Amino acid sequence: MPRTTRRTVLASLAALAATRLAAHPARALGSASALDPDWTTPHPPYRIAGNLFYVGSRDLASFLVATHEGLILINGNLATSPVPIRAGVEQLGFRWSDVKILLISHAHYDHCAGSAQILKETGATYMVMDADVASVQSGGKTDFHFSAHPEMLFPAAKVNRTLHDGDAVRLGKTTLTAHKTAGHTPGCTTWTLETAVLSGRAEPSYKAVIVGSPNVLSSYNLIDDPKYPNMAADFRCQFATLKSLPCDLFLGAHASYYGMLEKYPSLKAGSTANHFVDARGYHDFVAERQQAFETELARQQKTHTASHPS
Repeated sequence: MPRTTRRTVLASLAALAATRLAAHPARALGSASALDPDWTTPHPPYRIAGNLFYVGSRDLASFLVATHEGLILINGNLATSPVPIRAGVEQLGFRWSDVKILLISHAHYDHCAGSAQILKETGATYMVMDADVASVQSGGKTDFHFSAHPEMLFPAAKVNRTLHDGDAVRLGKTTLTAHKTAGHTPGCTTWTLETAVLSGRAEPSYKAVIVGSPNVLSSYNLIDDPKYPNMAADFRCQFATLKSLPCDLFLGAHASYYGMLEKYPSLKAGSTANHFVDARGYHDFVAERQQAFETELARQQKTHTASHPS
């Protein structure tokens, strides 16, 4: 894909994902009555690179990391997602009972509502970033923004390990690093890992970045939310962190972040180029999301100043 076209497509995808969240937060974050169809439409599971696999839907991403000591699953998604996620894991030739660690991108219904069922079925160890633990263990009842919305709540799940920024999650010879990229939630997490080369395959290892969420909902108060007064500062720290991460494989909590549906056909067709290797697309996405944040912050600051004259 030519660079200019790719940048335009990725910016459009980022804007689309953000618009869905901003315009319809109840729909976008899991209202049972009006889910985005791409969140529940199955997608074939596949190997992204090395020991990293995709087992999510057309837009709600779920990733599987295979090691000799078992499996790491990132994102349990909707309450209905464990069934198709398990089917994907088993279709790839792995055993569901070998899921040893469960991680999430952040404590919103569309990424962790399925966690309780997955933990019940696999006995995995649940690891969550510190500032999202309370929300996960209360089923969303302590969420700073959506706690008053019953449609946003989800089955509570016990967290076995509280993570902090920069913590390592290790299984076998694979290490994932948890980067706190707060803003969308106080404990929003971006995961990085270096893929392991599978035996019998001649391919390089890649530095993968799985973005948590850089999106600002239009209903968020970036100026003076008493439940999250440092939201704007956290978003700025998030963008600084994201820009600092080395990236070969560009991935994210929503497949639309990184244009999966546009890139997957080339992988299926056996292209020699792995289109998920997209450092430029990653940096373009981060820059576009940062600009969207700054634009929304400026709009809210202007409104706040107008309504609070000195």
